[in-house]
Amino acid sequence: MSEQTQERQAPPQRRVVVAGAGMAGVQTAVALREQGFAGPVTLIGAEPHQPYDRPPLSKAVLLGKAEGSAFDVDFEALGIELRLGREVLGVRVGDHELDTAEGPVPYDVLVLATGAEPVRLPQAQGVPGVHLLRTLDDAERLRPVLARQHDVVVVGAGWIGAEFATAAREAGCAVTVVEAADRPLAGALPAEVAARMASWYADAGAVLRTHARVSRVEPGEVVLDDGTRLTAGAVVVGIGARPATGWLGGSGIVLGAHGEVVADDGLRTSAPDVYAVGDCASFPSRRYGERLLVHHWDNALQGPRTVAANIIGEEPAVYDPVPYFWSEQFGRFVQYAGHHAGADTTLWRGDPSGPSWSVCWLRDGRLVALLAVGRPRDLAQGRRLIEAGTPMNPDLLADASKPLKAATA
Repeated sequence: MSEQTQERQAPPQRRVVVAGAGMAGVQTAVALREQGFAGPVTLIGAEPHQPYDRPPLSKAVLLGKAEGSAFDVDFEALGIELRLGREVLGVRVGDHELDTAEGPVPYDVLVLATGAEPVRLPQAQGVPGVHLLRTLDDAERLRPVLARQHDVVVVGAGWIGAEFATAAREAGCAVTVVEAADRPLAGALPAEVAARMASWYADAGAVLRTHARVSRVEPGEVVLDDGTRLTAGAVVVGIGARPATGWLGGSGIVLGAHGEVVADDGLRTSAPDVYAVGDCASFPSRRYGERLLVHHWDNALQGPRTVAANIIGEEPAVYDPVPYFWSEQFGRFVQYAGHHAGADTTLWRGDPSGPSWSVCWLRDGRLVALLAVGRPRDLAQGRRLIEAGTPMNPDLLADASKPLKAATA
């Protein structure tokens, strides 16, 4: 072959393999195509189902109002190869190969998007009638439980526990929620804020028992450490989630204190040609001055755009979002933007005993986080102010009658 012929040949297209077919994995594959990547893209998922969205699982799917929540993506038209029902087992970064239950898959670029897995309750292992709520199969197993209006005990008063309790009450079930801490959402929000949400359970007809630890679970009963026995036609465990990264042991890819993949500000891992995105990865935030591990839908939606841009490599992209999430519970729409750790001032907007109110967190006079209950306009305006780092006037900010955007210094 002549030198001129070699010069005319296009360079070979790199193969991108995405491990994980949830929101982060799907959006990475889609973003690559949207940004002009023409090489082979393979999306590998452990579940046999067509890739689906998770938020409807605790709402419409659980209550039988929808049969599923498959993403509206034409993978074939986009030239994205789906390999479903394939569990990933490991990665050999030196060989550029992903090991799966069906054999190795070679890659030029690998994206880790395996998400998070629910923390299990050791006292409930192997007991019939104990459920998790993370996958489509979990929701389908729980649907008849709600339809039969069983007495339900929910272990954990976090976001997923509250959302499931909401659906169970809507279905007509008797619901008791047990929480080891002294309040709901103890790991997510400061005490003075989370305490305001405790009354929502009783308002909805659910029983919330705090300072309550599970001693053991028996068929039809949950036994607490004080000897209390709770009737339970079903038990739903919602005590948190952790990055689904156990399969990366021995790979040499650096993991953090919580088992998450440690990524840089472009979502690259410690291994060459390997990225990580979504619930399985942490990233350094210049905005907040610390490393963040965000287990929320919006992170899995936004991060893939940065990954795709850096794979294509036209110019480096940095990931430094304002984290955002929402929750629908007990008739209330709760939204949160930002990161309140490190704030030096907390301001309330509106009456927290009423149906709509907000909490603002500031650092050095700038808004860094906001929680809005039934005040979507506060959230929308606050998110933009956080992104811009706009100085705020605390007196105006605390006046719930004025728009948030009017409270700038």
